[in-house]
Amino acid sequence: MNVIIWLVIGGLAGWIAGLIVQGTGFGLIGDIVIGILGALIAGWLLPRAGLHIGTGFIPEVINGVIGAVILLVVLGLIRRAV
Repeated sequence: MNVIIWLVIGGLAGWIAGLIVQGTGFGLIGDIVIGILGALIAGWLLPRAGLHIGTGFIPEVINGVIGAVILLVVLGLIRRAV
């Protein structure tokens, strides 16, 4: 059940991050996959950085959006550099 919740949160976070970071060119499915990866990264990285938003569905989506935006920006910079 936890995996399904992570996929839903990551998908929602990726969609929102795709709306925030315009021009990445990954499309809806690509942004959702990046959102899932970003949610995993943010779930690991943000608590270690001392950033605790809270517990529950909405704070987890916010964490996922933060991670997905960071990942989209980094991937966008890498694509432009290549």
